[in-house]
Amino acid sequence: MKEYFYNLMPEKVLEFFYELSQIPRGSGNEEAISAWLGGFAADRGLEVTRDEYNNVIIKKSGTPGKENLPTVILQGHMDMVCEKNKDTVFDFETEPLKLEIDGDFIFAQGTTLGADNGIGVAMILAVLYSSDLVHPPIEGIFTVDEERGLTGALNLDVKGLKGSYLINIDTENDKEILTSCAGGVRINHKIKIKTIKRPEDFQCCEISISGLKGGHSGMDITKGRGNANKLMARVLDAIRQEMKMHLISVSGGSKDNAIPREAQCRMIIDKKEKENLELILKEYHRYFTLEHGESDPVIKIQREYVFDPCTEIMDRQTTDKVIDLILVIPDGVLSMSQELIGMPVSSNNIGIVDTEDGNVTVSSAARSSVDSKKIEIIDTMKAISRQLETVFGMQGDYPGWSYSPQSPLREHAIMTYKDLFGEEPEVVAVHAGVECGILGEKIPGLDMISIGPNIYDVHSPREKLSITSTKKTWAFLKEILATIK
Repeated sequence: MKEYFYNLMPEKVLEFFYELSQIPRGSGNEEAISAWLGGFAADRGLEVTRDEYNNVIIKKSGTPGKENLPTVILQGHMDMVCEKNKDTVFDFETEPLKLEIDGDFIFAQGTTLGADNGIGVAMILAVLYSSDLVHPPIEGIFTVDEERGLTGALNLDVKGLKGSYLINIDTENDKEILTSCAGGVRINHKIKIKTIKRPEDFQCCEISISGLKGGHSGMDITKGRGNANKLMARVLDAIRQEMKMHLISVSGGSKDNAIPREAQCRMIIDKKEKENLELILKEYHRYFTLEHGESDPVIKIQREYVFDPCTEIMDRQTTDKVIDLILVIPDGVLSMSQELIGMPVSSNNIGIVDTEDGNVTVSSAARSSVDSKKIEIIDTMKAISRQLETVFGMQGDYPGWSYSPQSPLREHAIMTYKDLFGEEPEVVAVHAGVECGILGEKIPGLDMISIGPNIYDVHSPREKLSITSTKKTWAFLKEILATIK
């Protein structure tokens, strides 16, 4: 398989993409890939800087005749979202991704592919590696921890940068030129568990919800896909209304910026209520199938009775508080743009529910292209916390990127696209966090766009990258650099 990638077009881009896939690089685990990037630059005599956060900056002079043109920053993030199918045995901390090719698509066996943003990093490396491309001075910026809150970009020291233009290579549609994005923040609620002894004549059982598509909590939030954590809370709410029950644990999702595909809980119910439980599960399976038949056609609700002592259970107050919390936290699109058809202004994704160390933690990713709507979400979450007496926390607050009325880089990219492909590109905004917002705030006046090849089902094990689209985007990037002034 390695040899096959080395013979794919575009040359070097997919070769570097394969090499990146062999280095574990989940968010928070970027030491090895950061060192590899540093070695790449050193081996080629390029100026390189690695900071204490593992961000990497690599500089390359302009080609003959282009040395004195304005510097172009090429930027991408080295980390990836680590998601796998439930039946896939894989260690993201130590194992290389197992890449496969099916026709025009590259994917990974049972896991996320990491094309977000490995393909962007690979294109920047191909520019830095090249000896025959025409380009102005280049500053390649490779940031860490983008997927968990853009903290690499937030901590990046930009004092040594000279770039006037920035091309971020982190979008997923080759017909689009991105010119603005949403800001966001991670919000956490924690509930301290109070336990009691299990009553007599109660049965321990496990319920799981699976089969949902999931996806990126910004890019896919308008697709109406079910959130497994939210669906689980609805099922548990119905159960507690019909019978005596106590939670033991509840969990779902693994990334707050990925729509959760699966959720599980362990609980106890009165043994006499087994038949009633079956009726509730069948009823809610019918509800969810009707609600999400188009977006998630294979939703499963499964039940298994567990012959386990289950001696320590949550008391009723804790059980109610956990279910109430997940039920009342806003989820999905919260407001839509009046100017851009189909574009969300604000949203929230209940990405992770976890029971560990005597606490239930619920983590959400809130997004908004309007600061006041982000504040509204935060204020709503604080009000929920006050009412349910949770421990409230926020992290990774990052700014949005506003559309600039004047952008020579955007106009140059539009003309270049039309000349190359004979059609107009789509100039778009996106409801997701892009590091342009942070870098534009750090470097006032920076002229920015974002581009990228077609990537599908990002942040899920179905993620796949189009080879022909990668070739198209690579040609687009090369032409922008060759003709920019």
